[in-house]
Amino acid sequence: MVKRGTDYIGVGVGAVILNERQEVLLLRRKEDFEYGFWTIPGGAVEWFETCADAIKRECREEVGVEVEIDRLLTVVDHIVRESGVHWVSVEYLVHATSGHYRNADELENHELRWFALNNLPEALTQPSREAVMCVQSGTMIPPRR
Repeated sequence: MVKRGTDYIGVGVGAVILNERQEVLLLRRKEDFEYGFWTIPGGAVEWFETCADAIKRECREEVGVEVEIDRLLTVVDHIVRESGVHWVSVEYLVHATSGHYRNADELENHELRWFALNNLPEALTQPSREAVMCVQSGTMIPPRR
């Protein structure tokens, strides 16, 4: 079976979701690749799906909320040679418009937790770290007009 991200370059998306205290929502991974690392919500872009539609679907599926995109943050070359993994990940700043954040027993991942932007966990995936750094520094790609 051919596998996205290992047999060919995968395309993924990620969402930085901030709460009213400017904390970022992170999930602790339970998949083999980067097991135990913290990540922003996101996942793979499906065939004939736009990146924007993919991040909306992933937020709905992973954390239970509908989101709207505020802006594109960055595009990350997520290459982990020792694991044989190569993804290109499009990272967005989004805001929740409806829904409820899933309970631990409803999650695809181990855990969902809010973190202060200046107190992030050490084990953070590369795309998540780069996306959060864009928010921290204000170096975001300008919104499309």
